[in-house]
Amino acid sequence: MSPPDTGRLKIFAGSAGGALASAMCRHLGIQPGLGRTTRFDDGELLVKLDEDVRGRDCFVVQSTCDPVNRNLVELLIYIDCLRRASASRITAVIPYFGYARQDRKDEGRVPITAKLVANLITAAGANRVLCMDLHAAQIQGFFDLPVDHLGAAPVFLACFRQRRAAMGELVVVSPDVGNVKMAKSYANALDAELAIIHKRRTSGSEVTSTNIIGDVRGRTVLMIDDMISTGGTICEAARLVMDNGARSVVAAATHGVLVGPALQRLADSAIERIIVTDTIPEGDRLAPIAHKVEVLTVSALLGKAVHRIHNDQSVSALFSETGETKR
Repeated sequence: MSPPDTGRLKIFAGSAGGALASAMCRHLGIQPGLGRTTRFDDGELLVKLDEDVRGRDCFVVQSTCDPVNRNLVELLIYIDCLRRASASRITAVIPYFGYARQDRKDEGRVPITAKLVANLITAAGANRVLCMDLHAAQIQGFFDLPVDHLGAAPVFLACFRQRRAAMGELVVVSPDVGNVKMAKSYANALDAELAIIHKRRTSGSEVTSTNIIGDVRGRTVLMIDDMISTGGTICEAARLVMDNGARSVVAAATHGVLVGPALQRLADSAIERIIVTDTIPEGDRLAPIAHKVEVLTVSALLGKAVHRIHNDQSVSALFSETGETKR
């Protein structure tokens, strides 16, 4: 990779993007942009840039994870700040896109909040968006500006291929029918079998897995999803495959949202290993499952994407392998 034009490229970080942005800068061999966010006693936020960005190509890294609304507003303020400081181009790098699950009207009198968030980011002054493993690929169409949608597959596949021999006879299991396309791509890439679980959601956080299509007996099961939220789907699926004779279960997800009962469920589950990425800041929230969890970094992948965008090169090569999304 040729060195970037460090004079024009600037990467800034919001409160939920500091560690990832710093790692991206190390990968690119540049210094992080100088900016800071101040939170007042009444809850208001102030973003202040401590360097000149006039005519610069600026990227602001911010996951809109918990606290979702505060992180989202900070992203909007950061974009507005860069626009008013005369940045030539502003790219919102959103590793985890909050509100992605509110992408359609599945009943009467409900909003499409993912579209509203897209409108807000556009209105704030962003010229481009870079994100990872959206819960619904259609969200790209909610934006009236270019969107680069990366998948974490290259990061996961590099990890699994290193361990492929130790995993033995492998079956990739889709924990629900909506994830079959992605699971099939991983199965092909890892020379593994494919199985599908039928689930029935009984409430917002309760899931019942009932049937398996495929054979898991005596095999290592790999389950991959875009996110683990409350853990209901993945833990029920793990219970079902173990009841059907699976040897062990490895679960992987790009976004370790892990809210509500998720940590306790995962700690008590039959899952041997849980692999997530650093799209959401880790902090100490994963301590209760530290013996099971492994965090992979997507900083190099995002850094390559930033390099390509900055140099007006194609980004599609970065997600050509197993770029399937959930739906």
